[in-house]
Amino acid sequence: MADTMLREDERVITGYNPRVVRRLLAYLRPYRVAVILALIALTLSTAAEILLPVILQRSVDRHMVSTARRVAADRPDEHELLDAVAARHGIRIGDFVYLLEVDLNDIAQIEQRRLRDSGVLSERGFTVTRIDQPQALEVVERYPTRFERSEVHAAIDNRALADLSADDRRALRSDDIAGVQRMSVFFFGLLIMILMTSFVQVYLIAYAGQGVMKDMRLQLYDHTIRQSLAFLNTQAVGKLVTRLTNDVETINELFTNTVISLLKNITIMIGVIVAMFALNTRMALVTAATLPPVIVLTLIFRKKARDAFRRVRQWVSKVNAYLAEHISGMSVVQMFVRERKVNREFQQRNGELMRASLAEMYVFATFRPLVDLLSSVSLAAIVYFGARFLAVGVVSLGILIAFIDLAKRFYQQLMDISDRFVVLQSAMAGSERVFELLDTVDRVEDSGTIHLPRPVRGELRFESVSFAYRSGEPVLRDISFRVPAGQTVAIVGYTGAGKTTIANLVTRLWDVDGGTVRLDGVDVRDIPLGQLRSAIQPIQQDVFLFNDTVAENIRLGADISDQKVVEAARIVQADRFISALPRGYQTILEEGAANISTGQRQLIAFARVLAHDPRVIILDEATASIDTETEALIQTGIRRLLAGRTSLVIAHRLSTIKNADRILVLSAGGLAEDGTHEELLVQRGLYFNLYRLQYQQ
Repeated sequence: MADTMLREDERVITGYNPRVVRRLLAYLRPYRVAVILALIALTLSTAAEILLPVILQRSVDRHMVSTARRVAADRPDEHELLDAVAARHGIRIGDFVYLLEVDLNDIAQIEQRRLRDSGVLSERGFTVTRIDQPQALEVVERYPTRFERSEVHAAIDNRALADLSADDRRALRSDDIAGVQRMSVFFFGLLIMILMTSFVQVYLIAYAGQGVMKDMRLQLYDHTIRQSLAFLNTQAVGKLVTRLTNDVETINELFTNTVISLLKNITIMIGVIVAMFALNTRMALVTAATLPPVIVLTLIFRKKARDAFRRVRQWVSKVNAYLAEHISGMSVVQMFVRERKVNREFQQRNGELMRASLAEMYVFATFRPLVDLLSSVSLAAIVYFGARFLAVGVVSLGILIAFIDLAKRFYQQLMDISDRFVVLQSAMAGSERVFELLDTVDRVEDSGTIHLPRPVRGELRFESVSFAYRSGEPVLRDISFRVPAGQTVAIVGYTGAGKTTIANLVTRLWDVDGGTVRLDGVDVRDIPLGQLRSAIQPIQQDVFLFNDTVAENIRLGADISDQKVVEAARIVQADRFISALPRGYQTILEEGAANISTGQRQLIAFARVLAHDPRVIILDEATASIDTETEALIQTGIRRLLAGRTSLVIAHRLSTIKNADRILVLSAGGLAEDGTHEELLVQRGLYFNLYRLQYQQ
């Protein structure tokens, strides 16, 4: 089993699979409104996060460090670019135009130096203030010789500004202070928007993910319960449960935590690059030059992480398989004193799992510090070149601060992507396993269109029926017999003769390979499965009871009154022990019905069938697990259960079928003998030998 699990894990972990992703996205269609709204919220949140450094840059450059340069207004033709910049951002005061340093960043360093040398662009810095505010106007009028002024603005040399008092400087920069306040409100508003849009996107994606998980689990369950026994008998129960639980949960993780996060990471990274080039091309190129090593490192990490993840999954499968097998067989281990050997074997497997897990952590422990190192190198490059550009007036302080912030955001997204990679791998693996199960269709066709008249009479007929569970290994060979309505026919034979197979073919848990099984003259394949299985119900040797009340285990969700439930239990002699339970018919049966005996479980099964009132009853070794005393108590109940119904009784204990109307003896897949108990004893054939052996015992 461990090898099977190992091969499965090796097969399914393939990384990104476009076909699987397309099938997964199809499950989002019922929730497309929620997804669209979540994507809108994601867009707004991403835009807000990119705007935060930009707001910071504008606050610094236009309001905190708002130094302006003076341009000779009577020589605008000296440089076309300077003329264009002045037309957009310049403030005219007298014979000069004042431009903030941030607006001069688009002019090349060489051009700026030429303009300064020609006297067009001043070397000194100035502070420009609006004088339509009383506080600023009062300071300007108090020092008229220190200011150049127009009707709206006034400019003062920064060296002269330093000689003024703090209150005067504050009055002159009241417009900048108001601008910082506006930017602060805008900044805080963006933070609130990020908070709200993040909540909306997380909630809506979680809603869609939970919906997808619910729909997929329902589809998987519906698909699985409709599969044939030929398929279900070849599947480990744990594997099917894993498909319906763990694998579907990994898909939920993909939608709720991974996809939306990856989209956000990628959009923020793209937005960061766009913002950098929009703010300053030179600094953006410097930053981009540090990215190739990061890209190469990420590609290497992707491959190494996938290999490490695969190895961990392999050893997890081996350890789980070993634990399941040896815990289930612990009694054998202890009886043969193999504890030390088993412990050594488990230590070896557990050690390999630990080494695989450490190898996976080694990949992540290497990648993260390297990304941190490259992030620091990138920031160092930004600071170094930014400081040089700042010194010569190519960039502003605000742009330098914004680039540092944007670079940090870029690398943070890269780190988040590495964390999501394992979840993405697991989700792809789980998705492939889920779709593999959904694509496997092996079921009994329910295409019957002939509805039997009610009430069903219950006549059964086998006409030249042949069947094999595996090709080339026939269980039944050209067998024919008839069970008239209302009769009880027993089927006996050695183990493997095909007795239980007959019961499975009547109820179409399996379909015949050749011949025909008829109910009231109609081929059972032409009868809708719902009507067929309502008319024919088995009582098997291994009774399965659910972790529910006794009453619900009898009712099984059908519209059966409590009175009818109690009456059915009374008829089969089950009412006495049920009434003695702590809560009677409302007693919860534990898993596997461990709180009642084997015989009591069988009695509840009898009551279940009687309450559903089928016309044909199949007793498949139904009393094999019941002690002689309990069996004697229920014989009367069985006779009442079978009264007026067609019944097939499959039994090894021949004492239980002496009174059957007929007894069919199977041997090597064929009908060896047919007759009553007395007739078969007189023949002194196979039945006689079976009876004699049991009688002697």
